[in-house]
Amino acid sequence: MKKLLLAFAFVTLAFANLATAQAQTYPSRPVMLVLGFAPGGPSDVMARIFAKKLEQVIGQPVVIENRAGAGGNVAAEHVARATPDGHTLLLANSGILAANAALYKKINFDPVKDFAPITLVGAQANVLLVHPSLPARTLAEFIAYARANPGKISYSSGGNGTSPHLAAELLKAEAKINLVHVAYRGTGPALQDLVAGHVQMGFSSVAAVVGHIQGGALRALGVSALKRTALLADVPTIAELGLPGYEATAWHALVTTAGSPKEAIAALHKGMMTTLNDPETRGALIKLGVDVGGNTPEEMAAYIKSEIPKWAEIIKASGTKIE
Repeated sequence: MKKLLLAFAFVTLAFANLATAQAQTYPSRPVMLVLGFAPGGPSDVMARIFAKKLEQVIGQPVVIENRAGAGGNVAAEHVARATPDGHTLLLANSGILAANAALYKKINFDPVKDFAPITLVGAQANVLLVHPSLPARTLAEFIAYARANPGKISYSSGGNGTSPHLAAELLKAEAKINLVHVAYRGTGPALQDLVAGHVQMGFSSVAAVVGHIQGGALRALGVSALKRTALLADVPTIAELGLPGYEATAWHALVTTAGSPKEAIAALHKGMMTTLNDPETRGALIKLGVDVGGNTPEEMAAYIKSEIPKWAEIIKASGTKIE
């Protein structure tokens, strides 16, 4: 019996040592970083900026795979069904993890249950823009004008469910104003018509419109983040200007498949903290218009849970639904 107990203890210890060794060697092969959007877009550029440093930190290649479709849902479903070993990651945005559950008639993943958050990579603030022909130089003047002219101000976006669209719908709800949505097929045409004055207002990511603002083609009235953004540091937040708590950013989080080992998540989080604090990487992200993040997995999980009902309410009020 004594020999049997010793043998059992030896086997148990061997398995424990093996598990520890495996955890310590994570990642044991290249890591796949899945994106829900096509190459060349903001998410793709962001991913390639931080992936370059992350692979140096974790000692394995970070291979980017673009799986565009259904507002990022195709990529999310792929990662949700991947082997839960921490080697398949998703650069998810606020649409995938917060808005799409209410926006789409059906999605084949649960944004809370199917993913293990690692960290907030960063957020891209939207800026509220008006054409100079509109008689409003401040947010207060714009809201007053909109209330005096209900349904007469049109705003552009790159399509239903995009971050600028939802930012405007949140503004409508918070400021109690009536605006008309004009949806375009892409942010480029939406911005072109705003600059041309065919629509009176719109929201846009900051990096895309800094030149238009500085050149006087568009007037910036406020940014949609809770804190001022680096590229437009002199433009106040909408929350500062009279709508406390207003926040409508395109945030990006790194997540992996739910059930992945805690050691893998810890290693990824540590690697991302080093990556996001690297001066070169951080500078490149800021130049892209990203307010760099870096929170804990627990904080990211709580933030996701808080964002889902917020956008569900706005999407329901707007009557927007995608089949």
